[in-house]
Parts: sequence; structure tokens; C-alpha cells
Amino acid sequence: MAQERFVTKEDVFNWMEQGCASGIQPGLERMNWALERLGHPERRLKFIHIAGTNGKGSTAAMIAQVLKKAGYSTGMFVSPYVTEWNERISVDGRPIPESSFVRWAEQLRPLAEEMDREVGKPTPFEFWTLLALCYFAREAVPWFVVWEAGLGGRLDSTNVVFPLVSVITNVGLDHIHLLGNTPGKIAEEKAGIIKPGVPVVSGAEDPDAISVIEKRAKENKSDLYLLHRDFWAEILESGPGGQRLRFGNVYRTLSDLQLPLHGEHQVKNAAVALMTLDLLRQFYAAVLEDEDIREGLSATVWPGRLEKAADRPDIWLDGAHNREAARALAESVRAIRRSHTYERLHLMLAVSADKEVDEILTPLLPLADSVMVTRADISRALPVEQLADAVRRMAPEMEVKKAPTAAEGLRRLREEAGSGDMILVTGSLFLVSEVRSMLMTNKEQGW
Repeated sequence: MAQERFVTKEDVFNWMEQGCASGIQPGLERMNWALERLGHPERRLKFIHIAGTNGKGSTAAMIAQVLKKAGYSTGMFVSPYVTEWNERISVDGRPIPESSFVRWAEQLRPLAEEMDREVGKPTPFEFWTLLALCYFAREAVPWFVVWEAGLGGRLDSTNVVFPLVSVITNVGLDHIHLLGNTPGKIAEEKAGIIKPGVPVVSGAEDPDAISVIEKRAKENKSDLYLLHRDFWAEILESGPGGQRLRFGNVYRTLSDLQLPLHGEHQVKNAAVALMTLDLLRQFYAAVLEDEDIREGLSATVWPGRLEKAADRPDIWLDGAHNREAARALAESVRAIRRSHTYERLHLMLAVSADKEVDEILTPLLPLADSVMVTRADISRALPVEQLADAVRRMAPEMEVKKAPTAAEGLRRLREEAGSGDMILVTGSLFLVSEVRSMLMTNKEQGW
């Protein structure tokens, strides 16, 4: 009996529950098998491949925005999405239309079923990756594609491309059960995206991680550009609207750059993005005027990364979900509180069960006057009571409240917090996505 054709995105998602393998299955065998049968669409595209523990999405957004301002049609593949399902695949900031998504999924379904018989089912992320490659190469045809790795790098499904530049934003401890329990081991996975002769830009700061990346670059005869050694950025001024910074490298200096994103870590991400763009100018003849860079950087928006999403009380969102991200967030919040006279800080938390809860809580709890623990609407969310126990264990004097859902937690906090207070929603990008969606809906409805 013939299968019914996909008509809506829901048809595709429902099929993926059975047609795709569950869980994370690192390896490139399935991807290489599929791309061979598809005629290697990835070979038609010019990629900037980005891996790293944190900051991949922000860095990708900055690069893509500058390229767009310079007049280059630019595709972007990122994960996870924050607001809308199709944000993962976009061209010039426009997410893939549902009609295109459904059409390419329909064309890939027979291949996925053949894969199941020959080499095993694709994972959902592999299916998304294949769909993105087909869409970019055979329909949208952007000039550049900013290509974000999912997990790790070496065995990630995105690591089937030969990029113009390889980017490793930074290296920290996350997904240690899959990638390793030291920065050096994790760097080995991230550095797996380095290709022979392709220049590498990295914001890594851990000495062991840098050593691994340097070794891999040398083996591949790839020029390596390191933050603090070959390029740098400094904050000139911070305020409610973002940050003003100066960037420099071995070639030149750019001053008085405006970055709407908050936090010192975003300045480092900006430095990585700007160095990458300079390499595109020098080695690949990309026409990027200084004004394109200024306008692109100042127009960069990346939802859910230290984003102020509501006022009175001010609600800030940040998807910090590992130790390094939580530490960076804590530093940024301290800076924000120096420029804002917030009376109290209310922390709204959810964490996935596979994360190191204590490492996330340690830098954040000292900032809070109260904590609301909840859970994101995903199967691997840490139960509310377990998260509450962890908070009480680490901060016995803390006022801890519990909410069974993000919606309930947000409603209560907005009622209880004063107009001069700060609510910080963090610990999980899934939680941030839920809360942001609710806040945006409220704004649209005039609440």
C-alpha cells in the first residue's frame, strides 16, 4: 500500500518518530552513504563550519548578518531553534518555508527508508542536515552557508563538508558522557572539523584545548588564528543597548563597533566572527567593506542569549546549560546589575537530566534572592523536586519555589516580582524557548 504524501510539517515530524533512529548516534557512515546517492549536494556550497562548546549560534548570527549586509545571500544552519521550528534552516534571516521543508522531506523519505535497510536509520539531526543540504544546494542556492555543528565535531553529521574556514568558538565541559571529561579530550572532538589546508579561527582559552587544536591544525597544514594571540577585542563601553568594542588582528584594527548582545563572552564571540570575516576578505576575495561589518554587527540579534524580553519586571532570558555558560552568564548579570538598579533578582530554572546540575547552579545561586524551579516540556527534563533538592542542598537559606510547568512558574513570578525586580530565566534552552514564546504571544495580544 502506497504511503500518503507529506502535506504539513506535522506529517514530517510524525513520520520522523518512526522513520528516524532515536537518540544520539555519532558517526559519518550514514551521512556519507546518503550524500553519495544524492550526488553530493554539499560540494556545490561554500561553508563556514562552526563548532565549539558555547557561542556557536551567536558567532554564526554575526557572520551571517555581516555577509547579508555586504550583499551576499547567506544560508544558516543552526540548532536548536528558540522560537520557531524552521529557524534551523534559513537564508538571509528567512526560515525555510513549510512548503519547501515538506517537499524535501518527501524526496528524502525513500532514501531514509533505504538507509534503514543498508546502513541503519538516520537520526533526526541527520535527516535535518540532509534536508538543509538539499534545500541550500538545489533550491535556495545562497552564496555562503554558515554551518553550525550539532554535537562535538569529528563525528557530527555536519562534518561532511569541506569549508572555506573552520571555526572553533571555545572548548568547555559539556556532554562529557559522549565527548570526554577534560577540555583536551573535548577539543579532540571539536578539532575534528579541521580540514587540510583550511584556515582555522578559534576562541579557545584552555591551554590543553589550545594544544590539541594547534596539533590538529599543524597536522593538516592549516593556518590557525587564536584569540588573544592573533586577534583580540576589548569592551569600550557597556550599557542597556549592548556594548561598544574595538577589534584588532595582525592586519588591522576596527574601533567603535556596536554589538547589541550583552556579556563579555559575546565580545569574544564577536572577535571570532570578525576574524573569520577578515579571512574571507583576504583569502576568498569576499567584498566586505568596513561599513558592512559595522552595520552587520550592530544589526545582529540572537534570541535567548542574555535577551531582555519583557519590562517591569524586566525578564532576561539566557540558555546557559553548562558550567562555562553559567559562569559567563553570572559575570554578565553582575555587569547588568551595575548599570541597572534592580531591587531583587528572581531566578527561574529548569535543567535537563543529562546536565551537571551543580556546575550550573554554583555561579548562579549567589546572585539570586529567590529561585523558582520548574521543568521544560521535554522528556529528559530533570524532575522539579530533584532540582529543588539540589538548590536547597547548595543554598540552604534560599527561598525556593516550585512550579510544575514553565507557564505556571512564569505567571507566578510576574505576579510576585516587583516592577523594579529582575527575573532571570535560564538553565535550559528548551525552557528559554517556551518562556520566550509565551512572552512574544503576550506582546502580540497586548498583555
